[in-house]
Amino acid sequence: MGTMSFAKKDSCKKSLGRIIRRHRFGADSLVWLTLGVLGWAHPTLARPQQAPNIPQIETTPSDTHGTDTSPAQQSSDQQFSGSLIGTVVDKTGAAVVGARVKLTREGNSQAQELESGDDGQFTFTSIPPGPFQLTVTAASFSTQTFSGTLHPGEICVVPQIALAIAANVTQVQVTLSTVELAEVQIKEEEKQRVLGFIPNFYVSYIPNAAPLNSKQKFELAWKTSIDPVTFGLVGATAGIEQAADQYNGFGQGAQGYGARYGTAFADSFISTFIGAAILPSLLKQDPRYFYKGTGSTKSRLLYAIANAVICKGDNGRWQPNYSNVLGSFAAGGISNLYYPPKDRSGAALTFENGFIGIGTSAAANVIQEFLIRKLTPNLPNHSPSNP
Repeated sequence: MGTMSFAKKDSCKKSLGRIIRRHRFGADSLVWLTLGVLGWAHPTLARPQQAPNIPQIETTPSDTHGTDTSPAQQSSDQQFSGSLIGTVVDKTGAAVVGARVKLTREGNSQAQELESGDDGQFTFTSIPPGPFQLTVTAASFSTQTFSGTLHPGEICVVPQIALAIAANVTQVQVTLSTVELAEVQIKEEEKQRVLGFIPNFYVSYIPNAAPLNSKQKFELAWKTSIDPVTFGLVGATAGIEQAADQYNGFGQGAQGYGARYGTAFADSFISTFIGAAILPSLLKQDPRYFYKGTGSTKSRLLYAIANAVICKGDNGRWQPNYSNVLGSFAAGGISNLYYPPKDRSGAALTFENGFIGIGTSAAANVIQEFLIRKLTPNLPNHSPSNP
């Protein structure tokens, strides 16, 4: 009876080692290996000097005539006016017909406008001297301006005003499909490495991340399984097991190490593909852990533990995590096919180890929620929110 009790304890110990193996390298388990004028210018008003008190002299009709603007005086004023002449062309030098040319002068709020003729020319006449600005507009062309100063009596020929084709500004709204958006987010997740090197692909820091399709779930499982760090950690585990002579049915030496390495990698590979690719694809569930990051410590702790048995469906709703639960049992049962006969667990122990696996997932989620983010450099800045 004592021998049977000892054998059962030894079997439990070995089986526990196997379940830790599976969850050490599975989709949620690599976490176990981690532990920024107005100034005012008062214009000087021209104030007329107060005229001296001179007796008023009655003017004669001839005197009154002298104060009127005579034709000679008007002719003199016209001699001081000037003209503006110009041509509107495009960048090739071709005349632009019908271009709107607006003339504005300094100190004059009223603008003059005209259109360019068949040869693209325009002419403004009887323009008082002083600074001026020409603004030229035409359909399909950019607006052009020209400034200058017209001197008294000058006929100013403005340089050709060349209009450029107006740039078409078109707003294009690009909307990614769900699959494309998920692919972009996966690329971000594949950069998540604890301490800069340990892959941590199965956690999303985007609370409303796009669901993965079956192809993406299998690709993520494959990339996790063949990551160089996964191979290195499997090798280290096999070495520790050989040094402790665990699973002594494999023996020692290179052959024993190779057998331990093979079974450790098989545990990792099978548990990842069943729990994170095959079952999630069949049951339309998301295999990732969705980081909460907000709320009280108690609410975050309960959320992390609960995520071992609940998950987001591909429809965005929370549901029982059949993928993780059934995956834990299935991986334990399959491992009986390649372990030495004396190290194989019976059905009862397989179920027991399955529940241990669920507990391991809960513990991994707690570590994800409270520790892993702090140990993962260069994470994108997403605002966490309650799921």
